[in-house]
Amino acid sequence: MTGFTGAGFREVADRVWVARYAWFDVNITLVGGDRGLLVVDTHGSTAAAREVVDDVRRLGAGEVTGIVNTHWHFDHSFGNHAFRTAYDAPPIHAHENARDELEKWGERVKQRYEDSPADPRHEEIEATQIVLPDQVFSSAKVLDLGDRAVELVYPGRGHTSGDIVVRVPDADVVLAGDLVEESSPPYFNDDSWPMDWPLSLDIVLGLLTPSTVVVPGHGSPVDRDFVEEQRNTVGIVAETIRDLASRGVPVDQALAAGEWPWPREHLATAVQRGYEHLPRSQKRLPLI
Repeated sequence: MTGFTGAGFREVADRVWVARYAWFDVNITLVGGDRGLLVVDTHGSTAAAREVVDDVRRLGAGEVTGIVNTHWHFDHSFGNHAFRTAYDAPPIHAHENARDELEKWGERVKQRYEDSPADPRHEEIEATQIVLPDQVFSSAKVLDLGDRAVELVYPGRGHTSGDIVVRVPDADVVLAGDLVEESSPPYFNDDSWPMDWPLSLDIVLGLLTPSTVVVPGHGSPVDRDFVEEQRNTVGIVAETIRDLASRGVPVDQALAAGEWPWPREHLATAVQRGYEHLPRSQKRLPLI
């Protein structure tokens, strides 16, 4: 089941289907119940999401009756409008921070692509109508699909301040969003929380059994051991930042001074954000 791309939805557990799309290597998941399908993440534009809708219909497992955005980033939420119009406006669930961030930054993403006319996707992103989640929560929520319950859990800040994971207990599946990535190292953006991320993954690990199928935001499904290893590596990044700051290494020298588990070019934003988020008591300030 690993490594599939561009082949529509494939079942990874009882009535849990994953489709992996080449653009951003993003995963979109369907969870089936006798009250319909829950779609988790909706892709990066209205046009891209319409292709996903076509794949859902080809699967023939039912109608979409609910939507979840695991976080606000456009490759996971800009397809909301296509699903709302295709399936009679199903509710869109997300963490309250994710809704606020999509409202705050969604139009900036569209502007960025408008300013990049060479990008082959710029027109479809500019044409996308942003639709905000209308069902938000702060810590946890249970969705009733009839013959099964689906749990939405907010483990804390990490990839963004509003990442959630989706747990399907009877199938032993956890959809981890971008708190976990398989096809590349976890991505640290300028809205990430590198010092909190390891602690949030500790909460995620508490939801997993040795046999849990974990669907990352990008890449192939993984297991608990993979998540634990990635948690430890994210933890090394956080502790390296903490150590450098406590020794008085200036932020503009920290990337070169540290020993990092991933390429330095991948971690520049992590270092900057980590220094910003450290308490003053954990920083050794330069003498004036």
